[in-house]
Amino acid sequence: MSDRQPVDEERAARVPGGPVAPLNVVLVGLPGSGKGTQGSQFARRHRIPKISTGDMLRDAVARGSALGREVASILASGGLVSDALIIRVVEARLAEADTRHGFVLDGFPRTLPQAAALDSLVEGRGPLVIVYLDVNPEVILRRILSRRICESCGQPDTGAPTTEYCASCGGAFVTRADDHEDVVRRRVAAYAEHTAPLIEWYRQRPTFRVIDGDRPLAEVAQAFDGVVLAIPQGPDGDTHL
Repeated sequence: MSDRQPVDEERAARVPGGPVAPLNVVLVGLPGSGKGTQGSQFARRHRIPKISTGDMLRDAVARGSALGREVASILASGGLVSDALIIRVVEARLAEADTRHGFVLDGFPRTLPQAAALDSLVEGRGPLVIVYLDVNPEVILRRILSRRICESCGQPDTGAPTTEYCASCGGAFVTRADDHEDVVRRRVAAYAEHTAPLIEWYRQRPTFRVIDGDRPLAEVAQAFDGVVLAIPQGPDGDTHL
């Protein structure tokens, strides 16, 4: 079932008398920076798909597809899927009809070869907006260590209202097995090290934007909308909001 929905009036109004400008977004940030939450909410508000490469790979493994069989052992061992394979997966996804008016990419690209490949894939499809959610690593550490998931269905605890049980299935909320301080610190440091070259590469572009992700969710969402919706009308080179 497609998650495409009709283009809303707000989007259409951004280009008076002309076609709706695609919203092509790459979301970058450390683990725990809020990429998943902000990306999903932005995608719903603007009726475009949020594409998480991690979710796609895990779903492929669960379904036992050819792709799933190819990556199952890699994911199980904690290894990294090759650039060539993940580029192939994203290329196929971006060829689907629901991405015609844009998309939010979460988890791709992570390397410079992947970023170069993405440029080729979206050529002629409108501006590619790179949004970096900038969050202090210590804030991220507190967020990750305090988050909980349902032990039965994996649904995250939203924290509102506070409860010990999942509203979806009634399972108990628990902390993730890998959410221990030393593990989280290593994970954040490794991600920062590997992603830094990508951020610096994108920082030279007029469509690169940095958002302070330490603020309340609603403020971050408002800033997210503001920077992305301004881009098709002509970027002004400002890279921080």
